[in-house]
Amino acid sequence: MSMHVVETGAYRLEIAADGLRATLSSPTGEHWATLSLLAAFDRTDGVDETLSVSELRVDDRTIEIHRRSTLWDGAGLSIVCGEDEIELRHRVTGKGALTDVHLLGGRSLLPGPTGFMFTGSSFRTLFSPNPGDPGKLVRGADEAAVIGVSGDGTPGRGHWFFTPAPLFLALTTGGADWMGLGVAAPVEELGFVQLSYRPGDRAFHLALEYEGHTQAAGELSAPALVVTPGLADPAAGIRRHRADLSKRGFAPEPAPRSTPAWWTEPIFCGWGAQCHLAATGEGGAPALATQENYDAFLGALEEHGVVPKTIVIDDKWQGAYGTNLPDARKWPDLKGWIADKHAQGRHVLLWWKAWDFEGLPADLCIRTPDGTPVALDPTNPRTREALRDAVTAMLGPDGADADGLKIDFTARTPSGTALTTHGPGWGIALLHDLLSVVYSAVKDVKPDALVITQTPHPSFGDVADMVRLNDMLRIDDLGPRPAVVPQMRYRAAVASAACPELLIDTDDWCVTDKATWREYLDVKEELGVPSLYYATHIDLTGEPLEDDDYDALRRSWERWSAR
Repeated sequence: MSMHVVETGAYRLEIAADGLRATLSSPTGEHWATLSLLAAFDRTDGVDETLSVSELRVDDRTIEIHRRSTLWDGAGLSIVCGEDEIELRHRVTGKGALTDVHLLGGRSLLPGPTGFMFTGSSFRTLFSPNPGDPGKLVRGADEAAVIGVSGDGTPGRGHWFFTPAPLFLALTTGGADWMGLGVAAPVEELGFVQLSYRPGDRAFHLALEYEGHTQAAGELSAPALVVTPGLADPAAGIRRHRADLSKRGFAPEPAPRSTPAWWTEPIFCGWGAQCHLAATGEGGAPALATQENYDAFLGALEEHGVVPKTIVIDDKWQGAYGTNLPDARKWPDLKGWIADKHAQGRHVLLWWKAWDFEGLPADLCIRTPDGTPVALDPTNPRTREALRDAVTAMLGPDGADADGLKIDFTARTPSGTALTTHGPGWGIALLHDLLSVVYSAVKDVKPDALVITQTPHPSFGDVADMVRLNDMLRIDDLGPRPAVVPQMRYRAAVASAACPELLIDTDDWCVTDKATWREYLDVKEELGVPSLYYATHIDLTGEPLEDDDYDALRRSWERWSAR
């Protein structure tokens, strides 16, 4: 059989007769990529290698390719060529626990060259919507990228600002247009911890890391990979990706929401002020989340005419992260303090640390083989009940009566093949499961409560009201501090393109110096709801806020309120 060619106004696709590769180019012939049509669905009991590939079966613009696998009873690929997009859907038949699923690349045992076959690439630049190094908005196409729900400040794991970001990447050869790669599946099928873009020598492939927690029993399909050439820019690609997910029923329609007016009031969060006190030697920052200190923070602001209507009490107001009851030594009367703010027409949010089980029994947790707990287990009905009890204690009228939650540490989503859960679910899907329990409990207790997350994936629009742009810097990074404003503009562009129906919390921590803080202050109202983390000083430098700084702060909030 000869090569099969599909030509549209957006691309040209030449599928080799042997079914191993397809050349993707522009309508004018510029080479973009030589797509590897192999895949590998690895399991805990071995890796998937391809023994042979069948001839193409063509039905109009749908191409079917079958391959013989060393692991699976059957394996195949469907390619659906639309006018301006190409969808690839790989599937296998058989039984086993998935580890990594490789797309746009796989292992060949066919006669000739053997080993892993990548997708060849003429792309020079890669865009990821998942912030990593704050000094980079784009990266070379020969650099790795990760989008997922696990990360921290240790080397190589600094991709924790958005967990998860949209599962979308964009590439360009350096010309005017970009090509998008979007992963599309219902959120409950996103059972992998992360999507990895793995580069090679002028090549790449994608991997979905399931870590042995997804069982195949019969036919199993990987999420669809949607290739969209001809994008004006990455933001246009994210908007299109969101529209595609909504059309498939995998994300809510991005319709404007009716929201309480107070949700858009400027926010004061005390974390930066706590960090300043810590820098002066008063103790660790979490130890300084006290009623006395928050009275002092707000008093200092009010002396300068700055009166935030929404207040976030940050880490660690609670006695234990898992139970979320007030630490009476720090907050002798949290309920009364919040009632006083309500009487002033103000609202109070409580900081909540996702996944932390402090103060709860080990049998409510995800555990190692020796029984050591590592995280809350939302697949356990008893854990779900404990989460609902904690939300009621934080927001209920018989509890603290707070007005919502600032959810943090979603990047602590557990990762590890040997970990065990009570029920099914892992990775991105497991985080959504956790947040869905908390979000529904919040709305049951107080329907107009505000929930802030750092999850701008479109399928997480049903568990959030506001997306926080997160920390400006990775303070563990050594060397010169990168510029803040370009990084925060980039993050806001990602969040607004992926989840236009959600509000944006601009964040405010941490900044390299006061000049940087002022620079960002001047643009916050362009990006979202202004947040303030400082009361009297910048924590990294100890620089005091002076009259002109408070004047600039008031003007910024006035511009936001008058928008």
